[in-house]
Amino acid sequence: MFLEYFLSFGLYFGTALAIFALFLFLYAKVTPYDDYRMIFEENNTASALGFGGAVLGLCLPLYSALVHSVSYNDFAIWASVAMAVQLIFAFIMTRLSGRFSVKQHIENGDVAAGVMMAFMSISIGLLNAGSMSY
Repeated sequence: MFLEYFLSFGLYFGTALAIFALFLFLYAKVTPYDDYRMIFEENNTASALGFGGAVLGLCLPLYSALVHSVSYNDFAIWASVAMAVQLIFAFIMTRLSGRFSVKQHIENGDVAAGVMMAFMSISIGLLNAGSMSY
């Protein structure tokens, strides 16, 4: 019986980690700037804040999917939906132009824009998670 629970845990946790890793890869493709370069080479705090908010924005609905799913397939579907919602949000936000250009502000290292992007991502994640609590 214990082994069964451990295997179930491993399956769900492993899938959550796989979705998480896929998100890290796809987020870098969706945003029009190189988050990893800006964070790890340029020490861009705005980029780190925005990226961190996106990660948390994904983990909130992932948690909700883990808690509320009735089966593994149910979890896998809702985890994929959670990731898609966050990626679509990031795509839209980073394509705004003019004075609301998140891309330009993040590239310039404007911390306020990074904080705003982080909180927007977290907010979308909370709405996403709440929508999964059926």
